[in-house]
Order: sequence, then structure tokens, then C-alpha cells
Amino acid sequence: MEAAAAGAGGLEVVVFRWLAFGHMIPFLELSKRLAARGHTVAFVSTPWNLARLPPVPAGLSSRLRFVPLPLPAVEGLPEGAEATSDLPPDKVGLLKQAMDGLADPLAAFLAAGRRPDWIIHDFCHHWVLPIAGQLKVASATFLIFQAALLVFVGPRWANPAHPRTEPEHFPEPPRWIPFPSTTFFHRHEAQWITDRGGARNNASGVSDMDRWWQVLERSRHTIHRSCEELEPRMFGLLSDLFRKPSVAAGILLPGPPDDRDEDHRQSSSGAVARPQVLRWLDDQPPKSVIYVALGSKAPLTPENAHELALGQELAGVRFLWALRKPAGTSNGDELLLPAGFEERTRDRGVVCTGWVPQVEALAHCATGAFLMHCGWGSTIESLSFGIPLVMLPFVVDQPLIARAMAERGIGVEVARDEKDGSFDWDGVAVAVRRVMVEEQGKVLATNAKKLQEVLVDQGRQEHYIQEVEEHLKRFKDV
Repeated sequence: MEAAAAGAGGLEVVVFRWLAFGHMIPFLELSKRLAARGHTVAFVSTPWNLARLPPVPAGLSSRLRFVPLPLPAVEGLPEGAEATSDLPPDKVGLLKQAMDGLADPLAAFLAAGRRPDWIIHDFCHHWVLPIAGQLKVASATFLIFQAALLVFVGPRWANPAHPRTEPEHFPEPPRWIPFPSTTFFHRHEAQWITDRGGARNNASGVSDMDRWWQVLERSRHTIHRSCEELEPRMFGLLSDLFRKPSVAAGILLPGPPDDRDEDHRQSSSGAVARPQVLRWLDDQPPKSVIYVALGSKAPLTPENAHELALGQELAGVRFLWALRKPAGTSNGDELLLPAGFEERTRDRGVVCTGWVPQVEALAHCATGAFLMHCGWGSTIESLSFGIPLVMLPFVVDQPLIARAMAERGIGVEVARDEKDGSFDWDGVAVAVRRVMVEEQGKVLATNAKKLQEVLVDQGRQEHYIQEVEEHLKRFKDV
């Protein structure tokens, strides 16, 4: 790396993330905060992924630079596919295989010029650790999901004593958690883990679990997009379990949208055009709308979409639904919704199958709740605006997040069948009305507001970044 003006005592840091959109913003925000504190950061990714990044403040341009490494071609991987959002789920293993082909280019970059102090990488970059060791570069793993998931998985050494290979092993917290915890999966969620979880090899030849354990065992410490206020006692437990420091970085929310990003598109006159869905929200009463969005990767079937639609119709409240096309549907929209649904709900609801500015929708005064899949990023966004939750988790850490938010009195889960995980319109309507109409909703909203006050405290959040910085300085030569 070239020696840039990092200031007295400034660190040289390389940041290298997994090729998924949900990982992009947290890694960029961590990079921006380190650069703002006087450190030099090289953000490494593939060309198309770098092109998708939002602009960074001009004042950081001298300390934060972007380094493209072309993604190697892999048989079966569509041309131009450089992120998980470009692919169906069954092709993601091929993307990992292509990413593994970046080992030599990354090694060459790290070896060129001044040796960096740190490389901060993602959960799946097991091959980065030998490269870093050979070059005597310290490495840290940055994990963008809930810390409780890492606690649930546990270290490799703890698992043989308490093997979990069948669905009945998962509906209780791991035995290495020494305090009462909601860190468990229901049976139908555990079935997904045992059938399709990260323990199986994929097209890359290395299972996600093996990647994860290799990374965690060899990196110097872990950094987490979380904080003590969201996950009390988890970071001390992680440090004990993995026998290395686990450091909270705070929630790493982006700053206010810039006029240049896609949340603020220019009209033909040159003025900033306000999206139509926000103009619709402008006309609704305060706290009267439930915003519905299940993310881009939720395994929502056409049948699920119909039950969700009918549940919203039965609940009788206003809604804004950012609806992604479920897997298995045709290119048309006719299979997404029950016949006549939009006509019957036109006076109180909007279904948008295009882009919706989620942060602005959540921040809008008309939004009273969020029906969500409990992805960690979306959960953090909603809590930062004090929005109570209607929760419909599907996979990975989403059920753990839903349990934790329900325990804190911030959200209500949609009822599911314990055996197969199915849900129906009645369960959706009951959960929506509890949050939006019934007395319980006031309590949930109050609890969400209290947590919001803590999470948006800039002094607290800056303290977490300062702790990360101190760890990077302290351990870079250990």
C-alpha cells in the first residue's frame, strides 16, 4: 500500500467484505469512521460492487480509497454477477468459489508498497488469514449480524461436548450460555438449519461453517455491528468462548441521505424528486401506517405472499408494502397477490413492487410499525426510529433477533405452525392489530422509543468506535 497522510499514529487498514449488498454499508460505515479518526483505509472489492457504493464525504477522500480487484470467471457463474443479489440462492456457492480466486490478487496488493497494519475481513474469508500471517499483517473479523448468532453457534472446541445434529437439539439455548437467554430456534427453524444450514459443502468446496471457524480461530479479534445496549453480556461471553477480544463497534448507521444517492432522484427540472410512496405517506395520519418489507432474500413463496396480503386486509389498518417477487413466480405480477386484493384495499394501502426508500419510509411520521423479516440491518434501522415490530422471521439469525425483540417488549411475532413453520392470514392479522390497534401496541411503542433514545446517542456510538480504534492500536504488533 502507498503511504498516505494518516497523521501521527495513524493506522493503515485494508477492508475486505463478502460480496453481498447487506454487508456493503456496514463495512463502508466502519471504514468512514476509521478514516474520520485519521487512519488510512483501503476498501477492496470487485469493480461492479465498488460502483454501487454511495458517495463518501469529500473530506474523507484523502484517507479512504477504493481498490478494485476483478472477479475471476467461474464456470456456471453468470457474466457480470458480482454480488448475491445478482444470483439465485443455488448459485451463491459459485460466487464464493470466484471470491476465493481473489487470493493471489489480494496478496499482491497487500505486499505492494507499505505493509498495512490491519486487514479487516468478513466471515467467509478463511484464506485471508494465511496470507496475512505470511505478510505479518494483523487480521480482525468484522461481523455484521447479531452477536447472539455467534454465541449460539459457539466455538469449534465447545461443540463436540454438546453435539447438535438434529432439530430437537436446537429449541433451547446452548449450554455454554450461563444466563437466561432467548438464543434458541423453534423446531421448524432448526429443521432448516439441519437441512440447509452452513455445515454442508457448497460449490466452493468449503462449507460456510468451516470458513467461519477457520476465520474466528485465526483472526486476532472480532468486531461486531452491535452494542451492549442491544445485546447485554454477549460480548464478554464471546471473548470468553473464543478466547480473544470481541469488540462492539456500535450500530454504524449511515448519515442523512445525500442528494446524489438513489434516495433523492433528480426531476427533469433539476429539483430533487420526492418518491411517490413518500408522497402517499405524506397524506396519511400520524402513526397510522404499517410498513411491510421482508428484504431481498426472504424465502417467501407465492402462498406466503397471499396469506400476508389477506392478513393485512383483515387487520384493517393502513399499509405500505414493499413487495419483492417471491421465488417461483412468473415475470408478471398476477401471482403475487390474491385476486382483487389491490382493488379492495386501494383506499388504505399501497403495494410497491419497485424500489422503496426504506430509511425514509421508516422515518416518516405516518409510519407506526414495521412488519419485517428481522434481518439485523433492518432491525437496527427500525429501532433507530423507535418503530415497534411485527416479526415474521425466516432463516439464519432472524429467529434469534425476533426472540430478543419480543423479550424486550418491542415486537410481536406472527404465529407459525411449530412443525412446518407455516403461517396464515389470521395469524398475520392478529399480530398486526396487537401492534397497531390494541393497547399492547402503546407499550411496544414506548419500549421502542426508550431504546431509540439510547441507540441514537452519538456520544455512546462514538465511544464504541473509539474502543475499536484503541484495540486496533493496541493489538497490531502483538
